[in-house]
Amino acid sequence: MRVAMLAPIAWRVPPRHYGPWERVVSLLTEGLVERGVEVTLFATADSQTRARLVSVCPRPYSEDSTLDPKVWECLHIAAVFERHAEFDLIHNHFDFLPLSYSRLVPTPVLTTIHGFSSERILPVYQAYQDTVYYVAISEADRHPSLRYVATIHHGIDLEEFTLRTQPGEYLLFFGRIHPDKGTLEAIEVAKQSRRKLILAGIIHDQEYYRREILPHIDGDQIRYVGSVGPAQRNELLGGAFALLHLVNFAEPFGLSLIEAMACGTPVIARPLGAIPEIVRAGQSGFLVQDVDQAVKALDAIPQLDRAQIRAEVAARFSQQRMVDDYLAVYRKVLELHRQKALKEVKA
Repeated sequence: MRVAMLAPIAWRVPPRHYGPWERVVSLLTEGLVERGVEVTLFATADSQTRARLVSVCPRPYSEDSTLDPKVWECLHIAAVFERHAEFDLIHNHFDFLPLSYSRLVPTPVLTTIHGFSSERILPVYQAYQDTVYYVAISEADRHPSLRYVATIHHGIDLEEFTLRTQPGEYLLFFGRIHPDKGTLEAIEVAKQSRRKLILAGIIHDQEYYRREILPHIDGDQIRYVGSVGPAQRNELLGGAFALLHLVNFAEPFGLSLIEAMACGTPVIARPLGAIPEIVRAGQSGFLVQDVDQAVKALDAIPQLDRAQIRAEVAARFSQQRMVDDYLAVYRKVLELHRQKALKEVKA
């Protein structure tokens, strides 16, 4: 099987620190290569992979402001479709733009929808759903107007995360600094519980950070450590008493949740979007409605079995399980596409 893997180019594959879509692409690509699949990864030139790497964009545009995103996205997507004949399947992780190329080539296109940035992009997905095959990353993120071939939860490389059987002392916020992600709510939990809090992640909303978050950062109780890479990520997640994920939007998935759980660290989260599919209340964490409930949930954290939390991630969210699921979908898409081609010939 020859697969073209179309990655985003905002960040490197795998990302140096932030880049959830790129992280999933890397894990899937490397897992497929281990299974003997012939994968060509279309990503930035500084990407690292055991697959064949094809690059148009020299660097991630989020790391180099001299690169115009629209220009390089245009060239990047075109490079895949101009070589379509080399592949049995094109796997798109680049959101909706590549869909507009899909009717120009006979090669089947599978698109993993990594969440919807806005309802305004839906018309593109709706217009091409008779041509392209869709995978949802959670049941909650399935849009009722679209048809999907599968729902596949993300997986992680468990070897990147170390189980810590004893809880740490600090609370952890791990994600984009943005109102959607509940950064301020995490600070409120820390202050009410009189626990220390570490904030880790990129600043996605500078005004929100300046106005709502920065005044609370004192370097002692509330610390901001920026966006962290794999080694520091493992240390921060594993050393936390609990991960706070008090989001204010329907979370499409939430990689940081399973990464924390892989270290044995429980999660306290709002049950929005896919979160109830990931966190099992009373087993791997607690689902709460507000800050007050989150503070109360902290008292029950020591009752949770951190080794069991890790075991649940190993059973449900491993890289191997994700690769298995995608291989099954690849075979399904190739068969559906073959049947569609036969019908068109007979017609």
